Amino acid sequence: MLPPLHDLIALLCIALVLSAGCLRLLSWRYGVTLWVKCMTAAVFVLLWCPAGDAQLPLVAYVRGISSDLSISLVAIACLGMYQRLSGARLIDARERHAASLAFAAFAVFLYPLALGWGDWDSYRLGWGSPGLWVALLVLSLACWGRGLRLLPVLIALGLFAWAIGVLESTNLWDYLIDPWLAVGAIFQCLKVAASLLVARCKPARGGAANLPS
Repeated sequence: MLPPLHDLIALLCIALVLSAGCLRLLSWRYGVTLWVKCMTAAVFVLLWCPAGDAQLPLVAYVRGISSDLSISLVAIACLGMYQRLSGARLIDARERHAASLAFAAFAVFLYPLALGWGDWDSYRLGWGSPGLWVALLVLSLACWGRGLRLLPVLIALGLFAWAIGVLESTNLWDYLIDPWLAVGAIFQCLKVAASLLVARCKPARGGAANLPS
């Protein structure tokens, strides 16, 4: 007997993200070889194998730990998997950095307030707030005007999935961001900031070394 459609979609999203992560790790170590592709496919199939007394697929147990993933994270994972398998580069570093910065800002805005660090709960905006829709529209138009396509597409996918009720949640935030994406975005922002800081320090050190004694 198949699970309800909401559950099936949530399990599929988790399986895709885990498979994309497996492909990324293996390709970083071995390159995108036939063996790596077969291992990634094997991981995807293995996640659907029943296990335990309840005979639930393995991915269902992962869902119990990870909870449902956002549409944004699933889309990013699938895009990365496609790029590695096809060898095509659909987005550049500028697109990735802009998306990471936006999702890190979402996380800083959403999670502390949702956890009670203030008198206002920003999570409530996800239940049909016109203000959130306008903010997302303005952000998407601003990015599109600067030649950034990734973030507007991710927002559009999240809005579309939320409108048709793809996931069990009825809150728009759950379609746009999740804790795993938030941590990854913040990490990427810190990584880029550290790289820029190191790049700025190197010329300064070189100039100091060239000063006459």
